[in-house]
Amino acid sequence: MLESVERQRTIGRFAWVMAWFGLVAGQLHALARHNTVDGKGDLELPLTRLWSDPARSALKPLLDWANPDAVYLTYGKIWLPVFVAFTLCAFVVRRRRGPVGFEKWAWRVALTGYVWACVGVFCDYWTQFGTYNAFFETAFLITLPGLLLTLIGSTMLGIALLRRGLTPKLPAWLLALQIPLAVAIGQVTSMGSMALPVIFAFGILGHQMARERTYMEVVGATTVA
Repeated sequence: MLESVERQRTIGRFAWVMAWFGLVAGQLHALARHNTVDGKGDLELPLTRLWSDPARSALKPLLDWANPDAVYLTYGKIWLPVFVAFTLCAFVVRRRRGPVGFEKWAWRVALTGYVWACVGVFCDYWTQFGTYNAFFETAFLITLPGLLLTLIGSTMLGIALLRRGLTPKLPAWLLALQIPLAVAIGQVTSMGSMALPVIFAFGILGHQMARERTYMEVVGATTVA
C-alpha cells in the first residue's frame, strides 16, 4: 500500500492539508467545548478566555445550531481524519528512512502511540451522537495511554531525527518539543489541539514528499548512519 511513490505523495498532500484543517477546525471544536458545562472550566485560564469570548460571540451561528454537547461532539469528529492523515504520513516517512538503533525504537513507540490515538479519537467522538452515552468515560480511558505514548514517542523520535540529521529540521524540533508545546497549547485552547506539533511535523514532511521530483528527493534519504 505504501510502496507506490504516487501514493506516498498523495498521503503527503493529505497530511499537509489536514494539518491546516486541524488548526482551523480544531479551534471551532474548542469553542464548542467552551459552551458545554464541563468546558466552561477552561475559561478560567486567562489566555483561553481572551480569545474564546469574542470568538464565540462572532461565530455564534456555527455554535448554537444544536445543544452544546451535540455541537461539541459533532465538531470533535474532525480529529479522526486529521489523526489518520499524520499517522499514515508517519508510516511513509518511517518506511523511507530505514531507521536503525535508537531511531528504530523511537519509531516503534511513536507509531504505536499514533495508531492508539486514532483509535482513541474514534472512540471519543464517533461513538457519540447528539448526547454522551455510557461508553464515553470508557472511551476517554482508552484515549489516555495513546496520549501518553504519543507524547513520549514523539519526543524520542524528534531527538533521534535531530541526531541523525533530518532535513528540514523544523519537524524534528516540533516532535522533540512536543511535551512543552502541548502544555503551552493547553493554556490557550482545548486538548485536541495539543497534538498540533505532531500534526504539523508530519504535515511539513508530507508537503515535502508531495513536491519531490524523484524518489530519492525524500526526507531522510541522505541520512547518515
